[in-house]
Amino acid sequence: MGLFDKKYCDICGEKIGLLGNRKLENGNLCKNCAQKLSPWFSDRRNSTVEEIKAQLDYREENQKKVAAFHTTRTLGADTKVLLDEDAGKFMVTRARNLVEANPDVLDFADVTGCNLDIDESRTEQKREGPDGKEVTYNPPRYEYSYDFEVIISVNNPYFDEMKFRLNNSSVYIEPQNIMQRPMMGQQGMMGQRPMAGRPQSGMAGQRPMMNQSGMNQRPMAGRPQSGMTQRPMMGQMNSVGRMNTMAAGFDPESNREYRKYREMGDEIRAALLQVMETARGGGAVQTAPMQQEAPVQQQETFAPAPAAAGPWTCPACGGQNDGKFCEYCGAPRG
Repeated sequence: MGLFDKKYCDICGEKIGLLGNRKLENGNLCKNCAQKLSPWFSDRRNSTVEEIKAQLDYREENQKKVAAFHTTRTLGADTKVLLDEDAGKFMVTRARNLVEANPDVLDFADVTGCNLDIDESRTEQKREGPDGKEVTYNPPRYEYSYDFEVIISVNNPYFDEMKFRLNNSSVYIEPQNIMQRPMMGQQGMMGQRPMAGRPQSGMAGQRPMMNQSGMNQRPMAGRPQSGMTQRPMMGQMNSVGRMNTMAAGFDPESNREYRKYREMGDEIRAALLQVMETARGGGAVQTAPMQQEAPVQQQETFAPAPAAAGPWTCPACGGQNDGKFCEYCGAPRG
């Protein structure tokens, strides 16, 4: 067959347009039939015509599950995890019209795992030098970006994971911007106008307050001198009014957007793992206490056997005794 020969869909039999063919392992699929496949399915090229027909039958049955689905809990923002806790089922979708989108409806027991993947990347920030060329800051400055992805591992004949991103756009953080921001009531050196009649903090001619670290102050015994070799604490400002990022590092949790998506992912993960355990271990959890209580109740109905009367020989020391304990070594009878 030539490149531009007419092709027909092996599923519906309709003629396939010039750019509408979706190759199968042993046939062709039109884009209309391809749109009916599961959005989580990614192995089309290695699938046979028979396997695609079987999946389309599965998808048709799924429409009945969507119609019967009753959402009792919603997790996520853009792409949502919808739970039907009464029926023990869930779906993942960003569609508003569920009937039209036909998202896959899975049982809680189909979940085999769930993880939150936080992808971090960084880009070095540069400044313009005296000659107009970009030069590196000293120490280097970086902009960090974060993306949050939930990966649900499932047991399904057509896909084994449901992967989706929580954030529409990457979360960008510039640590130096966070760390250079003066704390309330704290004066910075760079770009700050001095208040009238007050000496600037750390300026020449200012007398340090008692216990305030200065350049000419004698260090206390056993303690490093502040501002010299001591590493500043998180949130602490150095002599130029900005955070020493190389020494103290930074925590992305200080960013509100970062925390929002991290907490969102943690909530989804915890919820799915909980329903998975409930669906798989619910029966065992209910029957386990009954199996443990039975021997206890049986033991309570029997009185302990009375100790044998008469003289006895202590197995520890070999002494002859008549009482409950050996009068030579104190070992109990029996």
